[in-house]
Amino acid sequence: MLRNPVGVRRLDILEWLKDPAAHFPPQRHIDPVEDGVTARAVAVKLGVPRRVAVTHLGLLTRLGLLRTKRVRYRTYYRRDDVRVAEVARIFEKGW
Repeated sequence: MLRNPVGVRRLDILEWLKDPAAHFPPQRHIDPVEDGVTARAVAVKLGVPRRVAVTHLGLLTRLGLLRTKRVRYRTYYRRDDVRVAEVARIFEKGW
């Protein structure tokens, strides 16, 4: 998952979501730190179509590394730092 260019993009997403206020533009009515960012914002940052960003975000969500929050018709993604730390510990132990 992490040794190819696609994996690097996913690592970039996780890194950006560690401090979303520094990496994404402010949004009206939504706090990126508390609520997360949209797939569109991630797509713009990656320079890819929204569908590609949704694919990356969906995988990270299914792995439990991201949490989602629905606000009206949009889904916001934020990092689950507890789960990211658990996964990091698994890889450090040699899995």
